[in-house]
Amino acid sequence: MTRSYYGTVLALTLCCVGIASEADAADTVRIGVSCPMSGGSSDMGISLRNGVSLAADEINQWAGGVLGKQIELVVRDDMANNDVGKQVAEELTKTQKVSATIGICNAGVGAASMDIYQSAKVPLIIAVSAGTPLAEKHASSPDFYVFRNSPRDEIQAPVIVNEALKRGLRKVAIFADTTAYGESGLGYIEKALAANKLPAVTVQRFPVGVKDLSDQVAAAKAVGADVVLAWTVGPEAAVLAKSIAKQKWGVQVIGSWPLSWRNFVDSAGAAGEGALVVVSFVQQASFLNRNAFILAYQKKFGEKTIPAPMAAAQGYDAMMILYQAIYQAQSDDPVKIKAALENLDRRVSGVITTYQRPFTTSDHDALTNNMLVMGIVRHGQIDYAYKEDAMRSFSVQRKNTAN
Repeated sequence: MTRSYYGTVLALTLCCVGIASEADAADTVRIGVSCPMSGGSSDMGISLRNGVSLAADEINQWAGGVLGKQIELVVRDDMANNDVGKQVAEELTKTQKVSATIGICNAGVGAASMDIYQSAKVPLIIAVSAGTPLAEKHASSPDFYVFRNSPRDEIQAPVIVNEALKRGLRKVAIFADTTAYGESGLGYIEKALAANKLPAVTVQRFPVGVKDLSDQVAAAKAVGADVVLAWTVGPEAAVLAKSIAKQKWGVQVIGSWPLSWRNFVDSAGAAGEGALVVVSFVQQASFLNRNAFILAYQKKFGEKTIPAPMAAAQGYDAMMILYQAIYQAQSDDPVKIKAALENLDRRVSGVITTYQRPFTTSDHDALTNNMLVMGIVRHGQIDYAYKEDAMRSFSVQRKNTAN
């Protein structure tokens, strides 16, 4: 039933093309996928890869591929390592000669590899990393090849700060790791606090891989913080939650989207209960596209719970957007695909939203703040923090062009 439903969705919402003949079977459109499938960032990398793979399978099965060719994914593990990510970008653009790449989960990897895509004139759709600078470095160039289908730090941070203020919490402790991701998030959290004339009472930094944060937690508790704003990846966020629990400190934790990963929820256990997290997607019943996506993902990969639901959903949508761009360009030439991405003339029904011109020549970010909701860790799952957000999820939130 799930696959049949998706066949209908593709037939109705995307431009279907003819089924590839046997003679065309070896002729594929090659799409790169760069993500970490090992280490502490593997939840988002594996989820991204699976979301892209699910979309590609649907396109190949139900639309016959694109331009009479099957979509072939060239998947590489960048290990969340900047140097490896750079090597992957070199391989995908120069050796594998992909038409475009979907991926980049870590801001540091993105910073190390995006110039390669730019110089090769190969579109890169960042479907996970939220690092704002990744979409800014070449933004002034009229020939900008980096696109993003994830909520950047700049729009997540104010949502987190506003949530604290809404709850009457004003003594803010910021916990941010020392990666490029942590640095970017810290800057935007401090900017959002400054807009409310509210300085943090303490800022605690720590490296990825830290095993205990007891000293930093004790310092934040000592200065009277009543809320912890966390900006780090899942395993380190779990270390933070457990360090807080050890000191029996009933402080509210609010964080960026890695607090929705299974390697946070599972590792933190009871210590993570009640943590709030800003997300673009919650794995719960919603409008039809989301429901069908969840069921198809569970069936294909045999997982009841998606490790990083946002990464999977955004990866799926990125592949569908790219499919539409290739069809519109009537070419798998990267330059023509880039031009089509900036001027899509048909809507794309995705999991996060329905995309109507997600990108323009001056705006390469597809998601806006109205698409974000506050999630909460409840009974070991990510739930909606507010009933009104759960109800709002049954309607599609379109891009806010005023953002």
